Amino acid sequence: MTTLTHRTRRTEVSKNSEKKVESEEDSNQERSPDNEDTGDSKDIRLTLMEEVLLLGLKDKEGYTSFWNDCISSGLRGGILIELAMRGRIYLEPPTMRKKRLLDRKVLLKSDSPTGDVLLDETLKHIKATEPTETVQTWIELLTDMLFLFPIGETWNPFKLQYQLRNVRERIAKNLVEKGILTTEKQNFLLFDMTTHPVTNITEKQRLVKKLQDSVLERWVNDPQRMDRRTLALLVLAHSSDVLENVFSSLTDDRYDVAMNRAKDLVELDPEVEGTKHSATEMIWAVLAAFNKS
Repeated sequence: MTTLTHRTRRTEVSKNSEKKVESEEDSNQERSPDNEDTGDSKDIRLTLMEEVLLLGLKDKEGYTSFWNDCISSGLRGGILIELAMRGRIYLEPPTMRKKRLLDRKVLLKSDSPTGDVLLDETLKHIKATEPTETVQTWIELLTDMLFLFPIGETWNPFKLQYQLRNVRERIAKNLVEKGILTTEKQNFLLFDMTTHPVTNITEKQRLVKKLQDSVLERWVNDPQRMDRRTLALLVLAHSSDVLENVFSSLTDDRYDVAMNRAKDLVELDPEVEGTKHSATEMIWAVLAAFNKS
């Protein structure tokens, strides 16, 4: 699990259409007070997974840090939160024996297609799985086949049918189709690698500014009053170890404020926060899973 750390002081700042039912359901959730976000782009709609990957990519190089071993699991957590926000899955209600977020199973609410291949593939796995599984188990089961042995995780050959293939590459392809990334080939001495440099820097800057504003100008000091997608993205960015990328352009004093507030947010007790608002249960369950890993 990653932790938020303070940087060293310095004088310079670091450098398609979908089915009507699904469409109406998603748009209703986007317009809900919980999900209000006046800063969002009206032209480009990104999933949480796409936003996390975009934040993790080096703009010119087009790849994530080779030292980042957290982003893969962060993307899987994003899949679960995105499905919950779209009304496809939810956590089973708490009982006397299953009060904790990590003890409660992920249940299917609707299997109507979302229009996103990764989301729909995950939805099929959840629908077909008996007995049902918990959030932490699903994050482990959906391990990207490109990374068979992520640090701190185990590989079960009997669970291969659940694993999602080429998660990062497929998310990057979506961003290419949306005009945010491009595709190039780069040579790294012994091998060639497909990279995805950022071409629509404005969209990435918009995303970065939204997160910066959420912990600075628009800070409410109460996660229950935050926009749900912004709250989810802050949690996922922290869990994916890309939050430093979000705040690196800030001056030192504003950087410290932003980092301290983000740190306070992700260090809240998920079990306590998850009981306050059912709409954010999945977000806190995912954070609890990452805290335990």
